[in-house]
Amino acid sequence: MDSIAQLRKNYTFGQLSETEVPANPLTLFQLWFDQAIKAECPEPNSMTLATADKAGNPSARIVLLKGADQAGFTFFTNYESQKGKDLAARPHAALLFHWHELERQVRIKGAVEKVTPLESDEYFHSRPTASRIGAWASPQSAEIPNREFLERAEKRFADQYGTQPPRPEHWGGYRLHPMEIEFWQGRPSRLHDRIHYQLEGSAWRITRLAP
Repeated sequence: MDSIAQLRKNYTFGQLSETEVPANPLTLFQLWFDQAIKAECPEPNSMTLATADKAGNPSARIVLLKGADQAGFTFFTNYESQKGKDLAARPHAALLFHWHELERQVRIKGAVEKVTPLESDEYFHSRPTASRIGAWASPQSAEIPNREFLERAEKRFADQYGTQPPRPEHWGGYRLHPMEIEFWQGRPSRLHDRIHYQLEGSAWRITRLAP
């Protein structure tokens, strides 16, 4: 385990200046996201989603971003999962993107709400049939007796719905409306660039944070 403390990386890929970034952080996010795709970062839309339950106990997991625009950041899940229960109790969350190949992170905080049923329907029906059946078969985050439980449920719902499973009422999307966004660019000597956007009314305040 001592070898872990000796792991080192010097960050030299790029830089980030508060005098050159756009006034709207969503513009910069889209630029960085497009560059992550171009750089062939593995699953560039994977992000850590952090939530907290009613008692304030935190949880984090990796989910996939399925939409990003001026309205916010959209992802889909089972509303009865742990994250769904957390968001029902405390409708605020944090997101973290890490694009290792570009030595970049983006941290986002904001309020979360469910997307419209129409948006959930449109995305659900764009998914492969097996994924749609899986949304019915898995009681996400619930304790189950074994793997066979899932396989039996998958077969049962596949037999019931065939290739046209409807969207379960307990499955759909959330949108995080950002109130804070931080862009982190790795720099040499651990003196990283951190540009922070804070929403104040309808405008974004831009500051630099110490690494």
